[in-house]
Amino acid sequence: MSTDFNIQTVLVAPLDWGLGHATRCIPLIHALTSTGYRVIIATDGPQEKLLSKEFPQHPFLKLPGYQIRYSRSGGWLPFKIIQQLPALLHIVQWEHRWLEQAIEQHNIDLVISDNRYGLWTNKIPCVFITHQLTIKAPYRWLEQLIQRINYRYINRFTQCWVPDMEADGGLAGALSHPSSKPRIPVEYLGLLTRFTGKQSGEKKGITVLLSGPEPQRTLLEEKLIEQAIQSAQPLTLVRGLPAEAAGKELPSFLRHYNHLETGALEEMLLQSELVIVRSGYTSLMELMQLKVKTVLVPTPGQTEQEYLADRLQDKNYAIRMKQELFNLSSAIEQSRLHSYRFPELTVFNVAKIKTLIAAISNHRNSKKRGG
Repeated sequence: MSTDFNIQTVLVAPLDWGLGHATRCIPLIHALTSTGYRVIIATDGPQEKLLSKEFPQHPFLKLPGYQIRYSRSGGWLPFKIIQQLPALLHIVQWEHRWLEQAIEQHNIDLVISDNRYGLWTNKIPCVFITHQLTIKAPYRWLEQLIQRINYRYINRFTQCWVPDMEADGGLAGALSHPSSKPRIPVEYLGLLTRFTGKQSGEKKGITVLLSGPEPQRTLLEEKLIEQAIQSAQPLTLVRGLPAEAAGKELPSFLRHYNHLETGALEEMLLQSELVIVRSGYTSLMELMQLKVKTVLVPTPGQTEQEYLADRLQDKNYAIRMKQELFNLSSAIEQSRLHSYRFPELTVFNVAKIKTLIAAISNHRNSKKRGG
């Protein structure tokens, strides 16, 4: 009887830092499912609500998130994160032990961890997904220190998959294309997006996509609603709250949804004259594919989002506005005057997942045979 390593069951586990990590796992899960793998999803909270609506047929395991909290002031964010480090390290150690048990209980053959640092083991192959091989920091020496720590954890995995294009700095620039890479194999997936990218006809109306950790999600929402009411500006708000059932009391010219599933959201975005959105990387991947005009409002103090917003504005892919200075009327006017460009994109597809997993299996079997 053959003793070759054969991948049948794949665990997919996204980080709970906003909805972006869960969202970009959707095309991966679709690709795995269509290729014939049994997929188990490990998550909790709003991320579980989002993914269970997309994949009601898949089994879910409860895996508590990192539950990172932001400060109300962007300047205090680094200190807020540092304050939470002991708890984060404890969670990373805990989820590593959790994985060892889950592998035995659910016959897992492969782990795909989107930015969850504890989900590695020597028992089976484990893949780490990140677009941040470089984690931006206010000082160069601090950035280098963080990268060394980041790589120390990433190097425990079998491979690192980067949701970006390999050529010309891709979409994420220095974040995904560092001068030195981890020791383990690094593979560029192309952009991970739920959407088909089919263009629609007439564009009208303004859509706001809210997302990210609290309290900053709510602070931006309140600012936008206040300014829209003052100017009687019609808006559609997608609030990024898939776990909430209750709506919000708003004037009739402010349509709002706590959450929209993939098809409805894509249709709305394609019909939008303008989208106001955080510069989270998953949102950027999806909106660049749809070739939608955007105004980016980085989460205050989040250096990754600030870097991405600056990069896309420099390339005329988007307009950047600071949250504290945000003015809705000005954003609309600037977007109408701006000459938007859109990049040529390489998007992830099913063939890529087949190639990558076949390579993992072949490497594992080669090692077993002493090859």
